[in-house]
Amino acid sequence: MAGSDGCRMGSSRQPVVDSHHRRSGFLQGERVEAKPVLLPSRYRKATLVDLLDRVLEKGLVINADIIISLAGIPLLGVNLRAALAGMETMLKYGLMREWDERTREWERKHIKEREPPLLAEEEILLRMYGAHWHSKGIYRAWQPGYLYLTNKRLFLFRREPGQMLFEAALEKVKGLAIKRESHFMGIEREMIYLALNPKRLAYLYAERRKELLEAIRGRMKVLGLPLNENPVLSPLDAEIDRLIVGDEITAEAKMWYQLPASGIRGESWRRGRLYLTNKRLFWWCNEDCKILFEVPRREIGWAKVETRDLGGAIKERPVLCLSYGSPPSAKTALFVGDDLTEWEKAINHIGGEVEPCPCCERLAPTKQLLKGGCPSCGWVSPCGRGENEAQPPW
Repeated sequence: MAGSDGCRMGSSRQPVVDSHHRRSGFLQGERVEAKPVLLPSRYRKATLVDLLDRVLEKGLVINADIIISLAGIPLLGVNLRAALAGMETMLKYGLMREWDERTREWERKHIKEREPPLLAEEEILLRMYGAHWHSKGIYRAWQPGYLYLTNKRLFLFRREPGQMLFEAALEKVKGLAIKRESHFMGIEREMIYLALNPKRLAYLYAERRKELLEAIRGRMKVLGLPLNENPVLSPLDAEIDRLIVGDEITAEAKMWYQLPASGIRGESWRRGRLYLTNKRLFWWCNEDCKILFEVPRREIGWAKVETRDLGGAIKERPVLCLSYGSPPSAKTALFVGDDLTEWEKAINHIGGEVEPCPCCERLAPTKQLLKGGCPSCGWVSPCGRGENEAQPPW
């Protein structure tokens, strides 16, 4: 194959001499050893992470001319000129600087538009990431943003798009409570409840909860405003307020309820809240926004906490088993949540004294065991048998 200077290049075993050295006579009469040809090698210990790190840090340049031919006739031509690297590396070598300058200029102009609107003589005292539980109509969800505490109010603002998600003047804050709540999988978080008035309750999450609480207490003290740190917490949903007109809530908590099988749908666990009032016990489903379980207090039998295998990754967990209805048609409802032992005591207090059945050892009201028998296994006490019942011949 002929070189660019018209000389014929030798094989790979012969030295390669360029035209400049040949013309200068530098190598005339001297023996030059051939350098080994560079061949690609494979480093088997390198990983994909090492490759990406090298590309982002050092960069990759692609410079190629590709011609696609068919039967010796060139059909397509591809000219590639590309550079791939991390933005820091690209800017270091002078690439994409115009784009970077335009982007920074746009951010400087629009940064003020994403800041929350402040009132006259209002100063920001504290800022942190947070969220607000929004419940209105069929829409129920956590709204994330940034919590701002100023010298006049507490509000949650979302930057993109700019929107005020929650706002409360400090003089309207009447109470403050902290409740440690657990997710169904066991993750515990401390949530903030703000009592704004007897009928309005705000449910907040703050990234730095202790810092926010101290700042609120300090600002309320400076303003001379009272702050009740043990307020009565009303329901979070307006729909529940309408449902419990005339009821007095004695206990409520987040609970998962095992919805019974219906049609082709099998049993399923649903998330909601369990309420105990002076008239009834009911469970509110957050997803369907309605009551899916309800039983009057007079039909409540007994409650017992048992460890059951719920299947899947959850496996064994304490479950509150609630018996309701009259035997022999008594039914059992299952709940999972926090403070199940306290719920067991509260429910059994409604049904009166309980004791284990002599046959199956399940808890049941004493009066029910004596009169009607065990609602679980059907055992009947001799005291509960009728006087006219025929006696066995022996």
